[in-house]
Amino acid sequence: MTPEPSRFLPLRSLGQTGLNVTPLAIGCAPLGSMPGTFGYEVPVEQALQTLRAVFDSPINFLDTAASYAEGESERRIGLALRDFGGRVPDGYVLATKADRDLRTGDFSGDQIKRSVERSLRLLGLDRLQLVYLHDPEHTTFERVMGARGPAAVLRRFKDEGVIGHVGIAGGPIDLMIRYVMTGAFEAVITHNRYTLLSRIAEPLLQLGQRLDVAVVNAAPFGGGILARGPSAFPKYSYQAATPEVLDKAGRIEAICLGAGVPLAAAALQFSLRDPRIVSTIVGVSRPDRVHELVTLAGHPIPEDVWAELGTIEPLAGDPEQGRRG
Repeated sequence: MTPEPSRFLPLRSLGQTGLNVTPLAIGCAPLGSMPGTFGYEVPVEQALQTLRAVFDSPINFLDTAASYAEGESERRIGLALRDFGGRVPDGYVLATKADRDLRTGDFSGDQIKRSVERSLRLLGLDRLQLVYLHDPEHTTFERVMGARGPAAVLRRFKDEGVIGHVGIAGGPIDLMIRYVMTGAFEAVITHNRYTLLSRIAEPLLQLGQRLDVAVVNAAPFGGGILARGPSAFPKYSYQAATPEVLDKAGRIEAICLGAGVPLAAAALQFSLRDPRIVSTIVGVSRPDRVHELVTLAGHPIPEDVWAELGTIEPLAGDPEQGRRG
């Protein structure tokens, strides 16, 4: 099967990879059931129904990671892929991320090798289209780029044909820029740092455009506050929102309410409409949420609303500065 086209979600080139993806991607972290992060559980059957809804939607890009629920997200995706003969259906792109050992902190090349091999096993695949090195802020640049480090391991997997393309996914923008500048990565994920509230990923977006490295933007809702509003969800980037964040989010919400525009539509389209961003990742946990995202992507928003939203000064600091380890 191939995804049905949508005029709101035309395919875009994923940098120089040769892959074509929709501007909206499905984040599969919630599908592994991570109540400690998201505040709710997701039963296996609900996750499988959600994945079936994705494969019936115009969205062709799925994103997961080895660390999501300690591999449970990948395992459930693997179960869903059995409907297609144990392969990723034609026209779809599935990306995962190689991770450190969350129990010991081991971020060696050997650990990344084990991570990739486990992903292959859990997903039931013999080849991975796109693998990001995940959260390299938990080790050093020198260790990652060393002769036997994680980057070398991923490059070897690519040379062997086990991995199609290699990317980098993490938090600190200055660090992501440093990795992109090496030329070793074809795609980069930033999260919670380019939203209606924050623009600190701006230099990364500019660099990606200049070098033709695909920039993928995750968490356009800032963890929920820009989808449900500050009163209903007073958190940003998975931590308690500061008074400044609550004030700015409240003003954004008021502009949207006054224009009759769903807050979530504005937050999503803020990322979708930026030509420097190839795709925007949004996590889902229910089948109906997939259809809702497609609807939000196509909701009409007048240019004067964008102009008014643009008058709100973005946050100056990194939303996760206080909790980086």
